[in-house]
Amino acid sequence: MVSDPSAGTIVLWIVILALVIFVVVALFKMVRVVPQATALIIERLGRYRHTFEPGLHWLVPFIDRVRAGVDLREQVVSFPPQPVITSDNLVVSIDTVVYFQVTEPKSAVYEIANYITAIEQLTVTTLRNVVGSMDLEQTLTSRDQINGQLRGVLDEATGRWGVRVNRVELKSIDPPASVQGAMEQQMRAERDRRATILTAEGVKQSQILTAEGEKQSQILRAEGNAQAAILTAEGEARAILQVFDAIHQGDADPKLLAYQYLQMLPQIANGNASKLWVVPTEFTAALGSIAQGFGGVPGTPGIPAPPSDDEGERTPRPRTAFGETALTDPGEALAEARRQAEAATADATSAGTRSGAPFDPSAERGQRPAGGPATPPVPGTQPRPLGGEPADPEQQ
Repeated sequence: MVSDPSAGTIVLWIVILALVIFVVVALFKMVRVVPQATALIIERLGRYRHTFEPGLHWLVPFIDRVRAGVDLREQVVSFPPQPVITSDNLVVSIDTVVYFQVTEPKSAVYEIANYITAIEQLTVTTLRNVVGSMDLEQTLTSRDQINGQLRGVLDEATGRWGVRVNRVELKSIDPPASVQGAMEQQMRAERDRRATILTAEGVKQSQILTAEGEKQSQILRAEGNAQAAILTAEGEARAILQVFDAIHQGDADPKLLAYQYLQMLPQIANGNASKLWVVPTEFTAALGSIAQGFGGVPGTPGIPAPPSDDEGERTPRPRTAFGETALTDPGEALAEARRQAEAATADATSAGTRSGAPFDPSAERGQRPAGGPATPPVPGTQPRPLGGEPADPEQQ
């Protein structure tokens, strides 16, 4: 029996084709290119052999195989909200975000089955332990403290897994709705309190500034009034000095002063409190001289009698160029007025003593006693002054 040569050729080509396919597949499995930030775990016959770093690597076909590829970049995992009970028995919902990175691919593959799930569960349990020792107020205000404690616990636990936890953040802390309403009311009350305090402080500062302004204004006004009073007093003093100097330079007669006093009497009497007027003796004597000068009858009350013959003739007053009599010395006029007043007082006293009539106060003002003629003074008696005390001869 002769074999068919065409059938043998077909089988040969099939074998060759199979060998080519086998070689191609072997070459494909032999060459392995590892990308950046990735690590490959290689096993040979089921056992760990090597970790391929990024680059070109060769494998033994059908003997070595890739167990797992590990991403070496930092990964971010956001876990769903977890209910946590605080120390004051309030349930809050907390979202956490964990930032971690695989540092040892071999440990991450062989030490833990699923390191992401392990990190999640460890984060939840650690978070409940940390927050369970705090009240709601501390939980809401101690985010950094909670983050630090979580990171420390997770980094210590995941170190043997070849995972490094870089950061843990609390994404949100949601208290119950009733607690949120109470917190909003508390916050609103706190803001109202702060606004009231700020308003009160503003009013206080305003009142203080106003009081300081009024104080400074009153001080300046008082200083101005003091300066004005000083200047007014200085002006009045200068005016008085000028009037005094003018009176002395003009050598005024007491009669002129009495005339000025007469002019001021209406103004003195113009008042509800003017009940008593004090008229000096010198003024009455000068008033009598003025009345005599205007044509009064000598011997009437207030007008001195003419000089007697035994007194001798007096020296006539010098006249001026216009034919008027010049003014005498003020001292002499004052002494003469005093003598006339004392003589009138003595006459009134002696007349009252002899006649037994009561003493008339008008006699002290240079007038005769009522109901009796003027009598000369008794020899050896002293004239009585206006105050009621005996006159001192030395003072006369």
